[in-house]
Amino acid sequence: MNQLTTERLVIEKATLKDAPFILKLFNSSNFIEFIGDRGLKTIKDSEEYIQNNLIDSYEKNGYGLFKMSLKENKEPVGICGFVKRDTLENADIGFGILPEFEKKGYTYEASRAMMDYGRLTLKINPILAITSVVNIKSQSVLKKIGLHKKGTIILGEKEVLLYSDER
Repeated sequence: MNQLTTERLVIEKATLKDAPFILKLFNSSNFIEFIGDRGLKTIKDSEEYIQNNLIDSYEKNGYGLFKMSLKENKEPVGICGFVKRDTLENADIGFGILPEFEKKGYTYEASRAMMDYGRLTLKINPILAITSVVNIKSQSVLKKIGLHKKGTIILGEKEVLLYSDER
């Protein structure tokens, strides 16, 4: 994928130049609370994360977490895309957004476009998602994009909710 566009967003691959943005996003309070602390403390940490997780996933899987930016000024506001975990049968959709851009519909807009891309281009079936039991905002977005709660699973040492677009 080179680029997806929605009404207000451009969704594209992250690059090493996005390290300051990724550092800010991954250290935002909601990201740490609901997704987890990835231990990124410096620009160098962020560059290594981008290379070893995002870019490597694009090359290995043909997908990954993509940067979402405002179409009007290219300001990065979040990430959205697919993650392939060893513990799940299929890729799962994930997203994160800077706190100052929450409650504006950007996460829904990007996730909706990503669901279409996952189904039509990547042929992911079923599309899965996971979220923490207490992350009500993410659960709401997952329902809005057509995913259904399937139950709970243990991922690492945490119990998480599993969603799927399969009924």
